[in-house]
Amino acid sequence: MPDDIIRRLEERGLLESYRARPAYQQNDYIGWITCAKRPQTREKRLSQMLDELTQGDIYMNMAWSGVSKVR
Repeated sequence: MPDDIIRRLEERGLLESYRARPAYQQNDYIGWITCAKRPQTREKRLSQMLDELTQGDIYMNMAWSGVSKVR
């Protein structure tokens, strides 16, 4: 994970919340943020991730319960 993302997670006290997410979500967030071509887009995506982790029940602008549903 890029150092600036780790630093921002630590500054907001969200590193443990990030690590508690499933691996696919962690990978999606990092890939989505780092593939941004413009610095403004990268910052917007990073801010969205931080806000979603703060709220706790959102993932990529979708409701997320934190529990996988088995059918």
